[in-house]
Amino acid sequence: MSDDTSDGTDGVLAEVGPRLRRIRKERGATLAGLSEATGISVSTLSRLESGLRRPSLELLLPIARAHQVPLDELVGAPPVGDPRVRAKPLVMGGRTYWPLTRQPGGLQAYKVLQPQGREEPDPRTHEGYEWLYVLAGRLRLVLGEHDVVLGPGEAAEFDTRVPHWFGSTGDGPAEFLSLFGPQGERMHVRARPKRA
Repeated sequence: MSDDTSDGTDGVLAEVGPRLRRIRKERGATLAGLSEATGISVSTLSRLESGLRRPSLELLLPIARAHQVPLDELVGAPPVGDPRVRAKPLVMGGRTYWPLTRQPGGLQAYKVLQPQGREEPDPRTHEGYEWLYVLAGRLRLVLGEHDVVLGPGEAAEFDTRVPHWFGSTGDGPAEFLSLFGPQGERMHVRARPKRA
């Protein structure tokens, strides 16, 4: 195995020593004081700061605790990107979909607005698995021989190879979450028929 690391690890580690010295000095701490707080010898701390000693978790964790800073600050980890999903709504078949996942493939999540309307169910089949959770309004689900109405807080899960259709009850719009994934990515809530 080569001493070169193509992922930039050596460069990141080379910056740790100067960062340790800067943080210690900003806090007005001495090597002796930091040694007392961490249990790490003064000579080891000095070699870490000068880059003569390779940093390890065993050394960095007590230093981070003593300075009361996250470990990321000591190693200069890049800031985490904004996690918010700012997807543009898509309108298909009269429904408005807001994608809630950014990665292609695998499990996909959508917030869906089903407008009010009277539609005749037209069950279809395809590969995959779907999970629905109603946020507001009422959503009609036809699944095989079952014809159910889901209200706020209710969920359904089904194999999309079973003939299915969902849409408006005709009483008003419905807002729901839809998770769709390839076969085998299953949630743990089952669709059950309404008990008479």
